Amino acid sequence: MDTDCSVRVDHTGIAVESIDDAESVLFAFGCRKLVEESVEGRFRWAQYDFGRDASRLELIAPEADDTFLTEYLDERGPGLHHVTLEVANIDAVAAAVEDAGLDVVEYREYDDWTEAFVPPSNPTGALFQLFEYHDGYADGRPAAEKLYVDGQRLGEQ
Repeated sequence: MDTDCSVRVDHTGIAVESIDDAESVLFAFGCRKLVEESVEGRFRWAQYDFGRDASRLELIAPEADDTFLTEYLDERGPGLHHVTLEVANIDAVAAAVEDAGLDVVEYREYDDWTEAFVPPSNPTGALFQLFEYHDGYADGRPAAEKLYVDGQRLGEQ
């Protein structure tokens, strides 16, 4: 795959009813909490690592009653929600995915990142989040060596 289409696993997201209740499981595995944030009062996310490398898990919990996450938990209960793939160039990766006959949905650009999703209707049954970090994403968050796999965004190596 060419450099524009570079992809690596960034984190695995787990849907839970309560971050406070669920994180004790991650702490039992030796995880450290890196960050916890609210997204527009709709849901909270917290990321954890194991302190030695960039392996990360993410807990996501609803803050509002009518979000994608409350619907997900009502239908399926807590558990694996998504796999986030860091991409060097989201447009190139999305085009390659679509060329392979898969759908790419909910493409969104923000100041610090761009994301899109490959819905679980694909043959794996998994929801994949494509995530391209931009300059400034690390501002106000954990140190880059913990935030990014190998301490650098894809394409910076």
